[in-house]
Formats: sequence, structure tokens, C-alpha cells
Amino acid sequence: MLNSFYTIKEATQAEIVEKKSKFIAHFIPVESEEDAFSKLEKVKKENRDARHNVFSYRIANGNERASDDGEPSGTAGVPILDILRGNKLQNVLVVVTRYFGGILLGTGGLVKAYTDSTKEALNKVEIIERVLQQKFEIEVPYSYNDKIIYFCKNNDFTIADSKYEEKAKIYIFVKKEREDFFKKEISEIANREAKISEIDGIFYA
Repeated sequence: MLNSFYTIKEATQAEIVEKKSKFIAHFIPVESEEDAFSKLEKVKKENRDARHNVFSYRIANGNERASDDGEPSGTAGVPILDILRGNKLQNVLVVVTRYFGGILLGTGGLVKAYTDSTKEALNKVEIIERVLQQKFEIEVPYSYNDKIIYFCKNNDFTIADSKYEEKAKIYIFVKKEREDFFKKEISEIANREAKISEIDGIFYA
């Protein structure tokens, strides 16, 4: 399982024109295959007059897929997917919308057009790293609450939330490689009165 991967911060698009055909490349961050298909349908609806909506996506710790959407086999979806692979991008959907200009491009021309439009959009995106972190619930007597918060802030642990019930409950994200250090220090700070529970893992930018 991946502990980190590269993706894009936010959606963007770019457009090129090749022999009167317009190619609009959409780069869209996604979280799952279901999310990718949902956002693909949205692009299709927004461009219902287009001849083709070619797409490729890669999902972290999951699947990847490419579709030529009616273009000659291998001329559209796979070249886009190769760009995602080459740049090690995951959790990304790329849709290239083509408005046909009346002039056939041939297989080589299609590969070039889909590749160039994808690269044009790629040049505009901000690439970020997302790191797998474990979410912990720390339940402690109130007397240790401030000490634990101080420790987390000074050691770059992300505090997600806190609840104050019979005891203080603090929710903290911890990178996998720092879990042992985190649990040891929390236990010592709270004089072994802390209840440390794993909640779930999450990719956190």
C-alpha cells in the first residue's frame, strides 16, 4: 500500500486548436472511481455538443482506466494515461473534449493533439504530495489536555478536532513512520493514563 502519492491541488483546464478542431483538456482531482465517473458525467453534460469526451484516470491504491470515446483505438485515452503515469499522478481524472472542426487529423495527428492539450493543462496545475496518516483519538484526564496540545503543535502533528466530555478527547493525524514515537511520547506525557485509539487512515496533503 502506498504511503504517499502525487496529485493535483485543484481543477484546471487548457485549450488548443488543431486544424479547426478544438481540444479542451480538463484536469480534475478525484477520490475514487465513483467520483471520477460522476465528474466525467458533469463534463459531458457541460459539453453535450462535443464530438468526443476522451478520458483517463488513475486512483491511488486502486485502478486506472483510459477511453478513446469513439476515436481510433490507442489515439487518445492511452496517450493521456501515459502522461499521468509519467508524472506519477494519481487521484486525477483527465477529460479531453473535442469539438470537431471538419478536418480529419489521422492517427498521428490525433495522438499529437490529445497529448499536446493534456500537456498544456498539466503545465497549469499545482502538483502536491498527499501522505497517508493515521488518525488517533487520545482520551485523557483534563489535566493533561494542554500538555498534549503543546506537544503536538511543537512536533508538527495535525490536530483535527477535540471534544470535552467526561474526559478530553483529542483527534490527531500522525504519519505512519512517526506512530511509535507519537504513542510513546503521549503515554509518557499523560503518565500512562492516556487511552490511545486508532480511528482510520487518510491521505492528507
